[in-house]
Amino acid sequence: MTVNQDYLSRIGTLIRDARQHSGLTQNQLATQLGTSQSAVNRMEKGQQNMTLETISKIGSALDSELVGLGTSGPSHLRVHGETTLSGEIDVKSSKNAGVALLCASLLNTGTTVLRKVARIEEVNRLLEVLTSIGVKATWLNAQNDLELRVPARLDLASIDAEAARRTRSIIMFLGPLLHREGAFQLPYAGGCDLGTRTVEPHMTALRHFGLEVVATDHNYQASTAAGTGPRRPIVLTERGDTVTENALLAAALYDGETVIRNASPNYMVQDLCFFLEKLGVRIEGIGTTTLRVTGRREISTDVDYAPSEDPIEAMSLLSAAIVTRSSITVRRVPIEFMEIELATLEEMGFRYDRSEEYAAENGQTRLVDITTHPSDLRAPIDKIHPMPFPGLNIDNLPFFAVIAATADGQTMLHDWVYENRAIYLTELTKLGANVKLMDPHRVLIEGPTRWSGAELICPPALRPAVVILLAMLAAKGTSVLRNVYVINRGYEDLAARLNKLGARIETFRDI
Repeated sequence: MTVNQDYLSRIGTLIRDARQHSGLTQNQLATQLGTSQSAVNRMEKGQQNMTLETISKIGSALDSELVGLGTSGPSHLRVHGETTLSGEIDVKSSKNAGVALLCASLLNTGTTVLRKVARIEEVNRLLEVLTSIGVKATWLNAQNDLELRVPARLDLASIDAEAARRTRSIIMFLGPLLHREGAFQLPYAGGCDLGTRTVEPHMTALRHFGLEVVATDHNYQASTAAGTGPRRPIVLTERGDTVTENALLAAALYDGETVIRNASPNYMVQDLCFFLEKLGVRIEGIGTTTLRVTGRREISTDVDYAPSEDPIEAMSLLSAAIVTRSSITVRRVPIEFMEIELATLEEMGFRYDRSEEYAAENGQTRLVDITTHPSDLRAPIDKIHPMPFPGLNIDNLPFFAVIAATADGQTMLHDWVYENRAIYLTELTKLGANVKLMDPHRVLIEGPTRWSGAELICPPALRPAVVILLAMLAAKGTSVLRNVYVINRGYEDLAARLNKLGARIETFRDI
């Protein structure tokens, strides 16, 4: 294979993975690009020459920074391995809660101040959308406090469609907007067709408030019936986090009582509930699967709220310590959303100390500080699988892949929620792990692993991408992780923060 063919093949693989992660077929991507399905097929097989402009256009369509025109290209990480970490680190505020609260700000025509908001790409895209429709957003200080002022009348005709299509959170605008607008249009990310698993539950919940949505030409065409509210309890067909949040956002501006059953009690939903209470919305059953919401016809109040810390980032940092056999202190861990993970790790032999509990800045969430100790791990007796809260968090499951690879014995991971996400965990084999794909949802991991450095292209799935980075910290020699935009979407300055603990990670771009 020539050098040119090798690069085309690697780019083709990246395009295919990003397309599948976006939920697009080859034909749908071809339509967005103005080309044929056969041309997309050749691109993914590395059989099609492409200009930088074409690659950039594909990257925009798939929300993947395949190449950056006008810059020196996408960002990569060079990791010098066999790292031992030390020191202390604080867990940052919840990314998923921050996203929900940005959407919830649309309910309030007063001034909303959110404290310590994660400055990640997902948040940046949402802010671009909000400001394009008239919301005034101001970063107040270096602590990432954010002030939002929502006008009485939104300019939805001026919405930044490109930014909207780059965030899957745009669907959570439906809940707050259905009471404010008689009819409106929202862009949606490619692949999110009505009737699919990720969208239909939202429609089922929001129809109780008079919302009707038709998908046409990559947009949601929404119409509402004023004053409509639930005549009976809303029963969610799946206990999804964003579905529950959308129902809450709709209920908040309904002047009546809404009962939501099979609701998610997960961390971001609880943060949203606490925020809505500060807006004057009454909510009973926070932390349970039945929520009773008494909304308000109008909300115009000045509110100041600090979302709690992110349990997924906490798991990331603990995993970094476990894989590198390091002793660090991870501060401000939201313990009630980590208890199953820690119990599972204890069964595997993980040793740690934890402080007494204390309250987060929202006054509700319980936090602890955890100090890790180098531990000889063994495989668990049973498989590891996620469950809705209070079970093991779906987003924390991938971290057990790199942890299990350090343990003695065989571990089965069952990712029953996401199609094909488990496939990305097999990339750990390129760093020396023994990971066998049993089917699209299950992997069998045998340890312990003698990690060795390698060069990999970052998978398009956020958590598996971070898992690979953590394995590189433990690997002998130097590793390169290319195109890390997906990590930047969900983590703020992760490489720099790990470096403060003793990691040696360099950020670079191709010239």
